[in-house]
Amino acid sequence: MQILSFPEEATPSELRIQVREIQAQAWPSARVSVTPVDAPTHDPLLRPLSMLLVEEGSVLAALDILSKEIVHVGRRYAAGGLSTVVTSREARGRGYGRRLVRAARETMGTQGLDLGLFTCDRPLQAFYESAGWHLLPGAVLIGGTPQDPFPSDQPGFDKVTMAAFFSAEGRQAQTSFHHSRIELYPGETDKLW
Repeated sequence: MQILSFPEEATPSELRIQVREIQAQAWPSARVSVTPVDAPTHDPLLRPLSMLLVEEGSVLAALDILSKEIVHVGRRYAAGGLSTVVTSREARGRGYGRRLVRAARETMGTQGLDLGLFTCDRPLQAFYESAGWHLLPGAVLIGGTPQDPFPSDQPGFDKVTMAAFFSAEGRQAQTSFHHSRIELYPGETDKLW
């Protein structure tokens, strides 16, 4: 069993197809997609890095790390976040997802990021905490674009914001992110990464 990392566009097609199949298991869509199954999922401006837990050529779990610069309280930070975290139906309950999420956190810490942050459904908070992430109390991510914001506290959402602070600058500013509205603005493709 190994963890493989690729820029999304460089992920081997046979692995990317498996990831799409696992994602379809987790998030079935009623609409039929005309997008090729091996087409990129994320906005390339967010520098997507795909991480896959693979055993004998089979993808057991997958996620993507997206990153961009954000401005918060007048300061610039290199931020990254987790997206499309998924484990195959057959591999669930064995700790594979946790192992991959923990590895992603470690990878983000070596990429020169100041912080990592993302939202998850409230019931998944304990899972992410068990992989080294921390609740960012009262924080709301503002996704979408400045012209068409997509906040994580909109009606019908039950999201919490998870975070890790990697750099000295990020750790020093940590409390400024508590109980705040964080302007992420990843665009239209990855509304909340």
